[in-house]
Amino acid sequence: MEINTWMHEFLPDVVDRLMDSIEKGYHVTAGEHMGLSGRIEIYEVLDSLLSIFFPGIYSPEKVEGKEISFFIDDTLRHVSFKFLRHLKGAFENSYMDGPCGDCEERARTALIHLVESMPDIRNTLLKDVEAAYNSDPAATSFDEIVLSYPCVEAIATYRIAHNLYEQQVPIIPRIMTERAHSHTGIDIHPGAVIGESFFIDHGTGVVIGETCKVGNNVKIYQGVTLGAKSPFGPDGSVRRGQKRHPTIEDDVIIYANSTILGGSTVIGKGAIIGGNTWITTSVPAGTVVYRE
Repeated sequence: MEINTWMHEFLPDVVDRLMDSIEKGYHVTAGEHMGLSGRIEIYEVLDSLLSIFFPGIYSPEKVEGKEISFFIDDTLRHVSFKFLRHLKGAFENSYMDGPCGDCEERARTALIHLVESMPDIRNTLLKDVEAAYNSDPAATSFDEIVLSYPCVEAIATYRIAHNLYEQQVPIIPRIMTERAHSHTGIDIHPGAVIGESFFIDHGTGVVIGETCKVGNNVKIYQGVTLGAKSPFGPDGSVRRGQKRHPTIEDDVIIYANSTILGGSTVIGKGAIIGGNTWITTSVPAGTVVYRE
């Protein structure tokens, strides 16, 4: 059958069936700012914010010396206008059943808070990079870590997204962290609370859940899961809004392919969790857990 003939005779039926699914089933009703083009623009905003943290490295062009101040100022002004539309759209989309009287103000507040937090976020990121350098004997310089270690993009993205998550910005924090997940293989939910000097070595396959709490100076390796025992409560309903993921205290090391589950599970300060372990109960401070 010729393609023109097929298009004339059969394609209309395909279109009708797709429209029936859209009209009667699920359809993204996220408004003009949260469709596919909006998601791509959020990626562009994220890239711009990352470039402010590391000018000349994450930026599309080389930036040096006196140009850096101009670059940061210009980028933040441009990003602020672009991002404000998406923040407003995200808040509006969360009020599907009625008008959002304060969406514009909430969007402005979230944007200003994020931009004013950028110096503090960068200082925390520098501690993360320093922790990577101090922990990994293969690292030869900070430049090598920032340019080539996947944990830098994943953690930097998480720290931006977490700032927005704390301000109850809908959808956008997840879009950001899932982009980092697709780039790096590191899946950090923006709701997780992670301290400073955090290092993920190698990175691939790491999962950190929404209600996880991670202290300072924690180091984890590839394949580590900090997850929930079950997403369901005793009555079979999904356990939203509850502490489902573990707490990792300061100075803990978790080696490759270990799984730690449960909202009441606490890994005490300075504990070392060996590779390929399965943990669903708390571990006292300073304990070494390993599997032979």
